[in-house]
Amino acid sequence: MFKARDAALIAMFAALTAVLGLPGALSPFGASVPITLQSLGPMLAGAILGWKRATASAIVFLLLVAIGLPLLAGGRGGLGVFVGPSAGYLFGWIAGTAVIGALVQARLPRFTWWWTAVSILIGGIGVVYLLGVPVLAMVTKTDGLMATAAAAAVYLPGDLVKVVIATTVAVGVHRAYPDLLPGLRARVSQPGSLPPA
Repeated sequence: MFKARDAALIAMFAALTAVLGLPGALSPFGASVPITLQSLGPMLAGAILGWKRATASAIVFLLLVAIGLPLLAGGRGGLGVFVGPSAGYLFGWIAGTAVIGALVQARLPRFTWWWTAVSILIGGIGVVYLLGVPVLAMVTKTDGLMATAAAAAVYLPGDLVKVVIATTVAVGVHRAYPDLLPGLRARVSQPGSLPPA
């Protein structure tokens, strides 16, 4: 079980993911999966909370969506979204947050901005696309996985911007609160890293 502080952080990042859906969604060229800010939430959770709490925050968010709360961008919610074109990306948030958190924690007590960026790239884009693209191809009955992957490339520029934002925020948060990530007890002594005290 999680301690009260951990539970509060999990709830806070689930809420952050919901808030990131408020600006709405774009569907360029009639894309089946909309472009939203919400994937930034799992990226931030993984880099800031570590794998256990980050994964829990993604699960909590998706459970709230499953019971019908309209928390996805555009006011979507309910079980139907888990069999739609974006289902793979949603489940990818769970795996992605776990991978980001595990990779960040693997280098503790040292915390560096470049490793955080690599971790977010791998988990927040690589893992999420690895689950999202095949499901998108299956649900939309697209001819060929590669064709679907090429179509999904429209999301890549925005996701790369989110990686930069998530990395910058995570580094700033860990500098301000070095005891937030389990195993990190640090002080700032050089740009871009938080070496052990």
